[in-house]
Amino acid sequence: MSAKTSNLCLASIETCSVGTLLAKDMHLFRCRNGTKTVALSTIHLLVALSIIFSLSMTTQTSVAATAPYQLACFTADVTIPLNHRCMGVLPTKSRQVVDPLYAHGFVLLGLDLPIVLCAVDWCEIRNGAYDQWRDALAKAAETKRERVLVCSLHQHDAPVTDEVAEKLLSDVGLGGELYDTVFHDHTIDKVVQAIRESLKEPQTVSHIGLGQAIVKDIASNRRVIDSAGTVRYNRGSRSASDPFHRKAPEGEIDPYLKTISFWNRDRPVLAIHCYATHPMSSYGRGLVSSDFVGLARARRQRDDPRVRQIYLSGCSGDVTAGKYNDGSVKHREQLINRLYHAMVEAWDSTDRFPITTVSFRNAKLELPFHPGSHLTEAALRTSLNDNGKSNEERILAAMGLASRLRTAHDQPIDFPCIDFGKAQMVLFPGETFVAYQLLAQKMRPDSFVMSIGYGECWPGYIPSDSNFDEHFEDKWLWVGPGSEQRIRRALETALSPP
Repeated sequence: MSAKTSNLCLASIETCSVGTLLAKDMHLFRCRNGTKTVALSTIHLLVALSIIFSLSMTTQTSVAATAPYQLACFTADVTIPLNHRCMGVLPTKSRQVVDPLYAHGFVLLGLDLPIVLCAVDWCEIRNGAYDQWRDALAKAAETKRERVLVCSLHQHDAPVTDEVAEKLLSDVGLGGELYDTVFHDHTIDKVVQAIRESLKEPQTVSHIGLGQAIVKDIASNRRVIDSAGTVRYNRGSRSASDPFHRKAPEGEIDPYLKTISFWNRDRPVLAIHCYATHPMSSYGRGLVSSDFVGLARARRQRDDPRVRQIYLSGCSGDVTAGKYNDGSVKHREQLINRLYHAMVEAWDSTDRFPITTVSFRNAKLELPFHPGSHLTEAALRTSLNDNGKSNEERILAAMGLASRLRTAHDQPIDFPCIDFGKAQMVLFPGETFVAYQLLAQKMRPDSFVMSIGYGECWPGYIPSDSNFDEHFEDKWLWVGPGSEQRIRRALETALSPP
């Protein structure tokens, strides 16, 4: 074979398959331009195969070397033991584990410092306990605390943890009544170990996927107007047995489930789903469960075990499934199916985009403590020390006092945003009302904003100004009027394009 013919063929080998080269006994090889068929000797064939292998390996190495981002996904079992308090104040402690509780998350590598997101099937993580989680996870991922986004999903048959509140309770002889600190510390260790294991084999991610779907017949606002024209916030998570609550309009909700996914070219690695509703169908009987959101997530995970699934609760302090749920097993199954199908639909509608840039911003948020006379430090200490009150009332006082002490020490709430250019993930504190999620979307109408609720949970409910004007009150409310303007400013900082 002439040098010219040889060079022509070797220049075309990169695009040919091994099967093309092994054509009959004479090893016929048609060059890419299709103008000439030549015969290669066995030696030429071996050289050609060697070049193909070399080019293939060089291409793969080049892709890996230039891919700037990697993702390490982790999962850990965080199920509470039996006889453990649920929701902080529920009188019936855990009696049976119906399905396990998990922490699901990822570590994003490739920036100046890693970013961690961890979603926990617990009711709330507050104050000192929130610091414990973020400090431990930051150390495991070798990053800073502010770059660790920890959120609860807020299932009620799950624990509330608050280090200072537990210490206050222990000082008055109620140690262990809020939560088991030994179990808590051991659980953090398990999550830390899961992160360390995941970091041994991170996966390259080259693309981000964005999809959304309307969720039908799950969410409804707590706010209803009764027959006398009075505004009430009493549509709970299982109110459908009451004809009034069942027939009342859905009210203000965000109907969309949003899905952000990560891909290595055309291979999916992780899907993150977020929807704004309280995640309860039935609770309070001591039956530990991730409820319908966790069960829908698990069902979606079974569809393709290779693609990790994470579910996040959006800003849903005033949103429940109460219009469509009466607490029955039948309604729980319906909620699971509806949420699952929305996940599938959002996945099917996903568009992929190359990840060209990732940035991180963090605003510092200080919220005003509630001015009510029942929440002064003196009033809270009186309730905490009152042996005549129930354990649940004293636990609530300890939680309120822990939050008041937190604000007195001027420790602001981190308000972080992960910005992927075409999409942003922003973490809100506590039980932020859905109006804030809708506000975030209005601030970036050009983008895909995923609002995550239940970060630092000491504030409890965070109503808007209009909700305060309508005299919204609840025992789980520790912030006061003026919160909306502060959150608006924090959102502007967190969502502002770089």
